Amino acid sequence: MIRVVSRRTSAILRTGAVRHRNSAVPLSSSNPFHQSADEGNTKKKWYSVLATGSSNATIKPFNLRDVPVMGCRLESTSAAPDASGPPAEKYEYQAEVSRLMDLIVNSLYSNKDVFLRELISNASDALDKLRFLSVTEPDLLKDAFDLDIRIQTDKDNGIITITDTGIGMTRQELIDCLGTIAQSGTAKFLKALKESKDAGAESNLIGQFGVGFYSAFLVSERVEVSTKSPKSDKQYVWESEANSSSYTIREETDPSKLIPRGTRLTLYLKRDDKGFAHPERIQKLVQNYSLFVSFPIYTWQEKGYTKEVEVDEDPAEAKKDDQDEKTEKKKKTKTVVEKYWDWELTNETQPIWLRNPKEVSTEEYNEFYKKTFNEYLEPLASSHFTTEGEVEFRSVLYVPSIAPTGKDDIINPKTKNIRLYVKRVFISDDFDGELFPRYLSFIKGVVDSNDLPLNVSREILQESRIVRIMRKRLVRKAFDMILGITMSENRDDYARFWENFGKHLKLGCIEDRENHKRIAPLLRFFSSQSEEDTISLDEYVENMKPDQKDIYYIAADSVTSAKNAPFLEKLVEKDVEVLFLVDPIDEVAIQNLKSYKEKNFVDISKEDLDLGDKNEEKDKEIKQEFGQTCEWIKKRLGDKVASVQISNRLSTSPCVLASGKFGWSANMERLMKAQTVGDTSSLEFMRTRRVFEINPDHPIIKTLNAACKSSPNDDEALRAVDLLYDAALVSSGFTPESPAQLGGKIYEMMGMALSGRWGTTAQQVNPPSHVPETFEAEVVESAEAGGQKL
Repeated sequence: MIRVVSRRTSAILRTGAVRHRNSAVPLSSSNPFHQSADEGNTKKKWYSVLATGSSNATIKPFNLRDVPVMGCRLESTSAAPDASGPPAEKYEYQAEVSRLMDLIVNSLYSNKDVFLRELISNASDALDKLRFLSVTEPDLLKDAFDLDIRIQTDKDNGIITITDTGIGMTRQELIDCLGTIAQSGTAKFLKALKESKDAGAESNLIGQFGVGFYSAFLVSERVEVSTKSPKSDKQYVWESEANSSSYTIREETDPSKLIPRGTRLTLYLKRDDKGFAHPERIQKLVQNYSLFVSFPIYTWQEKGYTKEVEVDEDPAEAKKDDQDEKTEKKKKTKTVVEKYWDWELTNETQPIWLRNPKEVSTEEYNEFYKKTFNEYLEPLASSHFTTEGEVEFRSVLYVPSIAPTGKDDIINPKTKNIRLYVKRVFISDDFDGELFPRYLSFIKGVVDSNDLPLNVSREILQESRIVRIMRKRLVRKAFDMILGITMSENRDDYARFWENFGKHLKLGCIEDRENHKRIAPLLRFFSSQSEEDTISLDEYVENMKPDQKDIYYIAADSVTSAKNAPFLEKLVEKDVEVLFLVDPIDEVAIQNLKSYKEKNFVDISKEDLDLGDKNEEKDKEIKQEFGQTCEWIKKRLGDKVASVQISNRLSTSPCVLASGKFGWSANMERLMKAQTVGDTSSLEFMRTRRVFEINPDHPIIKTLNAACKSSPNDDEALRAVDLLYDAALVSSGFTPESPAQLGGKIYEMMGMALSGRWGTTAQQVNPPSHVPETFEAEVVESAEAGGQKL
């Protein structure tokens, strides 16, 4: 990272022992706060709303030359240096600095707003360093000026002045810091920029690779740095232009521009960037990026107050009033707004994460959540913690009450839900899964670390060991927070959470194997014994039969389809609970989970289902009885099935079509068909792995068994086998290849079954009365008997 010591390059404008923050510049000719004690004295007195001590303090009349820059218009800051002063010395930048300046000036960065964040951070660092050094060198604070940062703008001329009362810099430090990049090296910066371009990434690198002070040239055509170190008796001015390869350093000789301590940055903005000089925009940027800086930040704002003033009467009305002696005269007044300029504290909000959690109420946490993330509902849960040890950071995390509109964030991790701060300075909320995995992207909160570099980019975060450690601890705290919701006395809290974010946790089963033990207890499913309310895996395990070894489940498109599936028949008889996986993601999630508390998940729609009730002798007898029938059915069905077996899971259905042990279930096949770019070759391969199971106790199977032994080539028996397969295909959840053909077979069987059952014979049908009945005469030859005609 590029180290730029110029974080100390912001200073406050003060002159002598007078605190100039107490001078307010009025915009009108009248003053609302003071009137002269002597009626004959017409001189104006000026009072600042930030003044300390007596409000009756008298300040000399306003004069543009007498008032320091911070209390007046900024035209004076653009004045040319005094010609009578010592000549300025010219220096050449280092070659690398020149290249870096060229990159910045040519607007390689899309986000110019961060220039103010960088310069305020520099000023804050300068104040921090002064406070640290003053512990061992108290004389550094002998001037007793407050430690603060002040920003003043001149929107007419496009000038921004940033001032601090920090450590300041000597002449040599100006040369070393603003004309040289320290050992961090620009080479890494240029290499990272090239790599990001090659990868097609955005070139939004400012504020992320340690550019620091040089970010001022993003918006400035000229920058002037006036600085005074308490270790030096002289004040120096550093000045350079954006398109220049050199800079100048001179001694400040203008008495009106001398400051007792610190640094003053004056930015002369480019024509297209003069909008940054509006006070409202500066205030907004400070509140976005530097709201929680530990030193007070004041911005120069226009203010106003209302007052009543007399107005001249209309002559006609005045004459009318004079004629009526009884009418009491009243002076007419109107309300006007008197405007003036004064300092306004911009970052008065104290970071909630720096406070002791025991001292923060639930209402304060909720209010911070609503204000920070523009929410109107209170969060379901919050967690405020400090992590110490190898990595130190503070964080406040929240679980929202509802999912975002559209619920699209499960596939988009860039939700801007996590705001990263470094030393209380906002860095970014645009992350691609560095701090939280995609399935926890709904978690909102703030993270503040002192261990990360101030200038952070996504590229750096991906390679940072510190961030990987932070991610693990943040994820762990998020799971603890969600687990706390499950333990809430109000069961509806977790029901609401599961309705909004249940799919996210199921996605975690697929994407995060390391946290399976944390995710599994949070999962909820419907079951054969709980069709209205979801249950947890812990509740399922508690309800398991003593001899039950596995957790049984079936995947379907709805609870109704699942509970009517023929696969459940024997399990329902034995009162064994079966989980219903009705969401498209459920089956994949469970398959990735594999087991829970040493209990394996078993799909009851797959072949070789073991219910623990095998009778080898009985099974052997059944196989001998129906073995020939199984072969006969397999021969008829051909490649449609992998094999035909005797089923141990059916009680009322004649047959079922089970999936192969390593094949797709009916639900998975349905989902794969729905894929836009599904692989049809895989689908054909999986179809051949289906297993046709028959129920030997069912009358239809017994009838077919008899047909196999007596008339194996009978057309009606073979058509019955085809229809039986198609019926099993539908009842097992698969889709028939030709629904019309299946319908034709059903109609044919219905015709055979219903033939003559409710119909009438031809003799019972009377012909219509209006149709005459005709008979055709039949000629019959006479029979001959013994040669004679009869």
